[in-house]
Amino acid sequence: MPAAVIAATGLYTPPQSVSNAELVVAFNAYVALFNEEHAGAIAAGETVALTPSSEAFIEKASGIKSRYVVDKAGVIDPRVMRPSIPERPNDQISIMAEIGVAAARQAIERWGKDTDRIGAVICAASNMQRAYPAMAIEIQQALGIDGFGFDMNVACSSATFGIKTAADYIAAGEARAVLVVNPEITSGHLNFRDRDSHFIFGDVATAVIVEAADEAKGGWDILGTRLKTQFSNNIRNNFGFLNRAAPEGIGADDKLFVQEGRKVFREVVPMVAEMIVAHAADLGIDPTVLKRLWLHQANINMNELIARRVLGREPTAEENVIILDEFANTSSAGSIIAFHRTNDDFVAGELGLICSFGAGYSAGTVFVRKR
Repeated sequence: MPAAVIAATGLYTPPQSVSNAELVVAFNAYVALFNEEHAGAIAAGETVALTPSSEAFIEKASGIKSRYVVDKAGVIDPRVMRPSIPERPNDQISIMAEIGVAAARQAIERWGKDTDRIGAVICAASNMQRAYPAMAIEIQQALGIDGFGFDMNVACSSATFGIKTAADYIAAGEARAVLVVNPEITSGHLNFRDRDSHFIFGDVATAVIVEAADEAKGGWDILGTRLKTQFSNNIRNNFGFLNRAAPEGIGADDKLFVQEGRKVFREVVPMVAEMIVAHAADLGIDPTVLKRLWLHQANINMNELIARRVLGREPTAEENVIILDEFANTSSAGSIIAFHRTNDDFVAGELGLICSFGAGYSAGTVFVRKR
């Protein structure tokens, strides 16, 4: 079966960034407004007063310092607290496809080959802007790619699931190159009025070109891919097309991102660490010789603990890449951003790991070797 290579990557970053300080000012202004408007109910014990947030709380809990967003004004307006993204007419490219195309164009430019070599497009992301037509097909059309495309949603693991699927298509002879695009407008599903999560997410788009090894120049050999899912309600988003069939619940908080953070930490860290070590053993790889770990960027404390368990020691900043301080949690795109930005110093033969994990639970591992 033909081997597969990660031939190129691309990154699109929105021009607007929101610091923790700006987010806290907006959130605390909302809290003050809420507590004032509900003062009577709070005094009567009918409503619980909201608690302000702080920069120190955010950074200690997550390691996040800022995040990029497609719309800053709406996010930091205490009376709005959501991105404002006007709906576009059907004859205009959708915003999700637009940022996906931007990331894809950079990947194609770095690849240096014509798009007619690409046989498939996979749009792998935590949320899709619409049910159909597929975002992947819109991206395919915008880039002038023949073949086929489809959408894939495995929450924060979507990118590694997409890479695995692309490698399998190449192994099966279905395509000689596959474009995997991860447009993540996660600010759209974030409840900016929830103190425990208002700081978590940011917006971005990444792209990965997976190519048959016998046609690739340079890049990264995919040594092995592994996927795992395990059902859990601890990370959930109940927004969907059936919400209109139960209109009384349309405005409920669980129609946005909700999680039981401590349970997620306690359950996901050992699951992912054990998966990485077991997969490495099956591939005959000593995980302690990995030059770099490009882990999902959700929480710095999770990443540090996973890296310690995999490497068997305290990881260095160069080994355990952290980009969430600048980007926050960008769902499926996080590990790809980390890989995209910190692989130029590798020489042929050196090993690394791209790993994602998130809602589902879901997890994906992709071991790579510099060619």
